[in-house]
Amino acid sequence: MHILSALHSWPASAKKAVALQRQLARQVVLQPLPRRPQLIAGADVGYRPDDSKVVAAVAVYRLPQLELQELLTVEDHVSFPYVPGLLSFREIPSLLKAFEHLQLQPDIVLCDGQGVAHPRRLGLASHLGLWLQVPTVGCAKSRLVGEHGRVGENRGQYRSLMHAGERLGVVLRTRRRVKPLYISPGHLADVDSSMRLVLRCCRRFRLPEPIRRAHLTVQREVHSRAAT
Repeated sequence: MHILSALHSWPASAKKAVALQRQLARQVVLQPLPRRPQLIAGADVGYRPDDSKVVAAVAVYRLPQLELQELLTVEDHVSFPYVPGLLSFREIPSLLKAFEHLQLQPDIVLCDGQGVAHPRRLGLASHLGLWLQVPTVGCAKSRLVGEHGRVGENRGQYRSLMHAGERLGVVLRTRRRVKPLYISPGHLADVDSSMRLVLRCCRRFRLPEPIRRAHLTVQREVHSRAAT
């Protein structure tokens, strides 16, 4: 996959990263996802036990059958410390290397992280979307900002995630009586089309299949390399 151009240089401090987030958030575009996407990528990242290296994985599936088309991993050095709210600066450099090795061009990327449901409206999915210039959706396992009501127990039930008067996403039950996911648009996406796509990509499990495959691949790579 060809990345068109460098979005920015990587800041060396948290203070500069926060300032850059505020600047980049103004470039995020919220709009409906493509109506007939064919290739959906899932992206996830994991860390070696000593936190010295990161493994990034990308899995590409074809709709509507949800068939795996491409799967790859990249191991890289960690170049930014862990700071709450700044996860994208720690993980995106490695994810970009993985996407550069893709043979296929995904229509949409699902990320294990936040989209605009972020204090500065620039979670990992939004940040990655700006780099790739591809529609992205955040599928997080926990809440970073916002409030919501109680979500019903059945698949497909949801509540809007609200923060400072804005609807940033939804809290979506993807499997009956299993913890919901926090879905928010990243870039070139909106709340409702993001929710529909996530449900379409969730078959038997809580996570959308592309993210689930990327996550399982990362965990396998991290543990196998740790044992060697």
